Amino acid sequence: MYFHKVTILGVGLIGASLALALKKYGLCNTIIGYGRTQGNLIRAQEKTIIDSFELDPAKACDDSDLIVFATPVGIFIDIAKQISHVLKRNAIVTDVGSVKGNLVREMEGLLSPQVFFVGGHPIAGSARSGIDTASAQIFTKAQCIITPTQNTDRKALETISAMWRTLGCLITLIEPEEHDRIYAAVSHLPHLLAYEIVNTVADINSLYLTFSGQGFKDTTRIASSHPELWRDICMHNRDNLLAYIEIYKKNLDRVSRYLRTDDAESLNRDFQRARTLRESIGQD
Repeated sequence: MYFHKVTILGVGLIGASLALALKKYGLCNTIIGYGRTQGNLIRAQEKTIIDSFELDPAKACDDSDLIVFATPVGIFIDIAKQISHVLKRNAIVTDVGSVKGNLVREMEGLLSPQVFFVGGHPIAGSARSGIDTASAQIFTKAQCIITPTQNTDRKALETISAMWRTLGCLITLIEPEEHDRIYAAVSHLPHLLAYEIVNTVADINSLYLTFSGQGFKDTTRIASSHPELWRDICMHNRDNLLAYIEIYKKNLDRVSRYLRTDDAESLNRDFQRARTLRESIGQD
């Protein structure tokens, strides 16, 4: 596949990395960036991540073959409403967001029947945000979840799947609601907990944070992630998160009971189960 003009809506770590990867593999001619911060867009253009930029999303998307939503998911709908009238016939719209579910259905409903939406979620990135850490290699051997619905155009689905494969991703197709159940468990809940572990230590005594070792830093690394991004993700996937928080509370209550009753054997068994499960998924 080849895209004459690509628009990246949101030139942060993933958006900038995608732009670099599309250029590296020769998949496009021109990349237009859109964002709310002109200074960041200027820097992205100076670093040749994008070819030009617009501060108006509709202008950025005019005549584009591929439009990629890489902003926080909380503003997807607002931007989609602003650009829907300028999207050309047969344009493909996709995203890199961590939430799908109802958001995919809403995006499909906002776009013209002559424009094709394909939900996507590359499992790539780091706790650090911004274009300075962007890399065309970030997608190599990364999982990429694509979330088609009964409305998804088959040719557009094949095009987006082929694009991510060319960039080095391993593709899995998952229904949007199942995607959100999975990633609430293995991504959204861990991020929420990492933030609250740091807050809990601060509530105990913020000076204790200065004594942090590598274990604490490893456990809470993702608490350095962009708060706005993760606020939006958590709010959009709140039902799954609320259900999983209750399960987590039950696990904490169980180990609290072990501690209160001096039940070292049960505590050890609990830890051993977790260790075995963790080792089964391999190391980073």
